[in-house]
Formats: sequence, C-alpha cells, structure tokens
Amino acid sequence: MKNLQTLNLLPILALASLCFKTSGSVSLLPVLSGPDMAYLGSRVAFRCIAPDSSPPVTYKLIKDGGVPITTAIDFEGDQHVPLFLKVAATSEGSYHCNATTRENTGISNIIKLSVVTPPSNTRVISEPFPPVAYEGSRIVLSCNVRKGSHLSYSWFFNKKGVTSSTSPLFHLTGNKLVMENVTPEHAGHYYCQAWSMVKDIRRFSISTEVQVTVKVYVSKPKISFFIFKEGAGYRGNVTCWSTRGSLPVNFSLSVDGREEGSFTATESLTASFLVAMVPGLDMGVARCQVKTEAQELISEPVTLEVVPVGGGVKVEVEYLYRADSNLAAARLSCHVSRGTFPYISWSFNNTVLPTHVDSHIQSVLPHFAYSNQRQTLVLTNLSPEESGYFRCRVRDSYDDSGPWVESAAVLVYQDNASNETQGQIAMTNSDALPPPAPTSQSGGKQGDASSTDCDDQSQTIETTV
Repeated sequence: MKNLQTLNLLPILALASLCFKTSGSVSLLPVLSGPDMAYLGSRVAFRCIAPDSSPPVTYKLIKDGGVPITTAIDFEGDQHVPLFLKVAATSEGSYHCNATTRENTGISNIIKLSVVTPPSNTRVISEPFPPVAYEGSRIVLSCNVRKGSHLSYSWFFNKKGVTSSTSPLFHLTGNKLVMENVTPEHAGHYYCQAWSMVKDIRRFSISTEVQVTVKVYVSKPKISFFIFKEGAGYRGNVTCWSTRGSLPVNFSLSVDGREEGSFTATESLTASFLVAMVPGLDMGVARCQVKTEAQELISEPVTLEVVPVGGGVKVEVEYLYRADSNLAAARLSCHVSRGTFPYISWSFNNTVLPTHVDSHIQSVLPHFAYSNQRQTLVLTNLSPEESGYFRCRVRDSYDDSGPWVESAAVLVYQDNASNETQGQIAMTNSDALPPPAPTSQSGGKQGDASSTDCDDQSQTIETTV
C-alpha cells in the first residue's frame, strides 16, 4: 500500500520539478555601452553587462552582418565587461553584443560607430587662381585636405580669426570663404585650419598662407606740361598721371596722333616725356594714354603752346573790412594780359620783396603773405608805416634772362582818421583765397594768365569780411 502511494506521487513530483525549472528561468537582457565616434587607428572599448545573470557569462561583440569582433567572459557576474576594438576604416557600422549563460542567451541594444579620419595635408585653393582680382570681383577660397572626415573649418585673415558675425567682409559656407565685391580691404594673407573633435580630443591640420591681391582700377589719366631752357633752345616736359590704380601701368604720350613715347610705371602712377617746344608756336595736341590688362583710358587733350608774357600788367587792390568797419587787410592781385607761365615779383616803395615768406628773412614789409604762385599779395597788418606804393612785374618763368613787364605803382594806405583801431589777421593758408585758373593742365588750348586784356590802370575794391 505504501509503495503504491509512492508510485502515484512520482508524476506529480516530476511536473513540480519541471514547473520550478521553468519559473526559475530568466531571459538575458544585456546592455551595450561605448563610443559613437572614434579616431581612425585608435583603440576603443565597448562594455557589455547582463544584469542578474548567473556567471559565467560569455559576451561577444558583433558587427552588423553578424561579423564577430571579440569575446570576453564574466566569471563573477554583474560586471561591465570590456570588449576592445582597434578602429580601422572598415570599422564604421552598427554593433551589438550577445550574452550567453548555461541556460540562456540575450542580444543587447545597438550602437552605431562613426570612424573619424583626422585631417592632413591641408591647403588653400583659390578661385580665381592665382588669387588676384580687380575690385568688385568675387574671390572664393577653399580649405581642402588630402584626407579627413567629420571636419570643421576655421579661417584666419592677417593672423586674426574670421567669423561671419564679426567680419562682414566675408561669408563662410562649408569649407569655403567667399568674398563678394572685393575691395582693397580684402587684400592680405589667408590661411585655414581643418579640424575634427572626438569627445575632448581635437585633431587639426593648418595650411600655408596664401596672399590675396585686390587690384584697383586705374583712373582716367591727366596731363600737364612745363617748358624749360636747354642750351640755346627749349624743351617741354609733359607729365601723365592717374590719381588711383594698381601698379604696374603703361603710360604713353601722343602728339597729333603720333606716339612720342611709352613708359611702364612700377613705382608711382606718373610718367614724364620730353618733347620739342618753341615759345609762341603751336606744337600740336597732346594726349596721355594709360593701359592695364583690364583697361585702356585716354586723357583730355592739351595744346602744347606756350604764350610768352606780354601786354599790359596791372595791380588790383581790394580792402577787407571787419563787420565793425575796421580795416582788416588788403589784397593785391597782379594781372598780366598774356603769358602761359608767368613769374611774378612784387616791390614795395621800389624795394623788391622776397619771393618766399620766411620769418628769418628781414623785409621792409614784415606782415604779408603770397598765394596763387605770388599772383596775390595779402597785407595782413596794414598800418601807416606799411602804407606805400606797390608794383608787380612779370616775366616768363622758363627764361631767367627774359624781359620784365611791370605795372604802374599803386598806393595802398591805412587812414588813421577813419580807423582808430587796426585789425590783424594771420594769413597762413593760401586756400583761403580763390585759386588761379590753371594754365598748363588738360582741358584745351593753353591760354593767357588772365582771361581779359588789361592796361596799366589800377582798381580799388572795398569788401566787408
């Protein structure tokens, strides 16, 4: 009877044992941690753990496609087991780990690894090449590397960092530095830095410097000339110049359509040419031409004619009064009927005044100033002692031995009865007086020093200042 009861319990015990084993089985849920970026050639560690698993636990690092990478065993349980990987170019992809115990197997989460190639052999490429352009053009600099991935770029202009926010002259896009409508301010030295960052490790490569040149368009040339004595004859010196432009430029001179000379200027925007010249004769119409690889411009014409000084000479006097009716100064102007290059000299009470105002030179007239190449004489402190007779005389500036043409004497005085106090002004800036009309600049035929004929009569004008 007892044996029969024992036999009847065996199936129940077997079922209970099966149920115990089934209920005691726990699925493995491994967790994989590790980098999502790594430098090419570096050694990185993934770590895998299967919590609450019975040791030993075998971990395998698996790359996408089922490719096994490495295996490690946890003999203690609940340990983050390192799985090492030597990063190669083919290492980029997705990874997971398999955890296996005696009873169970589990698959972890997936980590996607990007392989970062550090930059090398960085250089700046320009468009156009070489980086030389005229103002208003477009220049693009590219920061290129022989190899590298996951790159960022930094630019430097004359050794200072460039950003779009702080440098409105530039536009940064990708690996390019774009300069629209360049100006001379864009000219200088540029270099770039290509770099990548993995965690707190920065790898970079720096280019060599590239010089950017911005050329300025040359301005329309101007022309002028003067004459000088050479032996028994005369020569003319014609000057061509531009006020702006980038060197080198080529200047040439033509007279009546015939080229007289050509010169490539490399140091300044000017060139001079010698031509035959005879006073009183029309030697032809001259023009300057300037050429660059982008431009060809011609000056206004100028007639190469020198009119000798001649005709009448007169002095015009203008008294300048203050608002309180006190005399401030007197302005004397010398007018000659004709003459392209007049040389003017003044005298006071038959004594010639020095041609240059110098505080160290003693003069019979202490307070005076010149303007307009001595065409105007300003008496800056007219007193009874400095009242007297003034004359101007004129000759050709290119002939020191030439004859003088002299004006009549003009009395300039200060009346004490009508002016109890004497005003004083300091004439130090010739720009305060109107400039004379040019006599040797471009714009037409060379004219006389005065636009109207005059005789030896004097004229007096009173003006309130």
